[in-house]
Amino acid sequence: MSAALYKNYLLGVLMVILAFNYVDRLALGLVLQDIKREFHASDTQLGLLSGLAFALFYSVMGIPIARWADRGNRVKIISLTAALWSVMVVLCGRAGSFFQLLLARVGAAVGEAGFMPPANSLIPDYFERAERPRAVAIYMLGGALSNIIGYFIAGWLNQLYGWHTMFVLLGLPGLALALIAALTLREPRARKRTVSIAARACTAQPRLNEVCVTLWACATFRHLLLFFSVVSFFGYGIAQWLPAFFLRSFGLKSGELGTWLAVIYGIGGAAGMYLGGALASRYAAHNERVQLKVMSIVMACYGAISAFVYLAPNVYVAFGLLGIGYMTFATAYGPLFATVQTLVPEHMRAISIALIYLFANLIGLGLGPLLVGALSDAFRHFLGDESLRYALLTLCPGYAWVAWHLLRASQSVERDLAALANGS
Repeated sequence: MSAALYKNYLLGVLMVILAFNYVDRLALGLVLQDIKREFHASDTQLGLLSGLAFALFYSVMGIPIARWADRGNRVKIISLTAALWSVMVVLCGRAGSFFQLLLARVGAAVGEAGFMPPANSLIPDYFERAERPRAVAIYMLGGALSNIIGYFIAGWLNQLYGWHTMFVLLGLPGLALALIAALTLREPRARKRTVSIAARACTAQPRLNEVCVTLWACATFRHLLLFFSVVSFFGYGIAQWLPAFFLRSFGLKSGELGTWLAVIYGIGGAAGMYLGGALASRYAAHNERVQLKVMSIVMACYGAISAFVYLAPNVYVAFGLLGIGYMTFATAYGPLFATVQTLVPEHMRAISIALIYLFANLIGLGLGPLLVGALSDAFRHFLGDESLRYALLTLCPGYAWVAWHLLRASQSVERDLAALANGS
């Protein structure tokens, strides 16, 4: 296989693995209402299940796995963790109680923590700086694919066979993907290693505290870390409860809802992700300052559009606004992750992504869904079945805060990139 063809193949495999890495989280949001009925759980308990219980282990385990990825075989890490999360998702379907399901979600979190850091570290080894926004956007299309699987397929599987069978069937493909990755992907470090002193110096791994000090000293990285934390808080809080909102407020069934969300998040998200990466690589290559400014505007617009989703008079207006908003939001994925890859040294790429996910998931995935669930329970006393609608609406103004961090990052990124290039 030629080098150019292999680069595209690598992106394709990582994209599909990313889809299945994320799909169970989307499917869980779709069946929260069914789990609530079967296990007689409160909204606060469901927020714990879909948020903090998963996020705590996902975030913490990401750090040692990323340290391994910055010095070891990233392909092996991806394969082993993909097999682990697949088994645990199957066990989610076998759960007979709320506590068993909670334990299975913890196991899935440990496995899923092992994919994003090594994958984000691997891509820059094959793609130059100008190519990265587009390459990362193609890789992140796995997120759009996960929406199609996690909403459309999972929605109908749940409606036809129930959520237990749904999780079993969603978990099995990951085992095949783990085997494909192990047999067909290559670790470029295996070709680069030599016995020279220079090579050993390049691959030497700094201590974790040194990495944290170095990254925190970079003003742009600080604001991107805060951006990912804040956007995850509002984003996960809304996303995990969005299916329950449509089921409660508009009376849809999971199959119909899954079809709508698959189109909006899958097709619309794919279009937005590719468009954002392609435009950044074509019109703002080597200009991360412009990319970050544009993404700041994107986030502010998304927050405003999202608020109107929960004020919509009928389900079709709500879906239309959601589609426009998410396509706009998705344009940010490629440029933002490409900027992180370019901003940090090669031997810190995996750990930098793990640190971002540590804070983003503990704050965002851990607390966002839990807060929405608690607000919904609190609002229920005077808003009844519409309490979830207003709990979600409460989070929308937070995207102005999100946009501010990107604007601040745009003001320092050129200076920080120049410092990295000069080795200071």
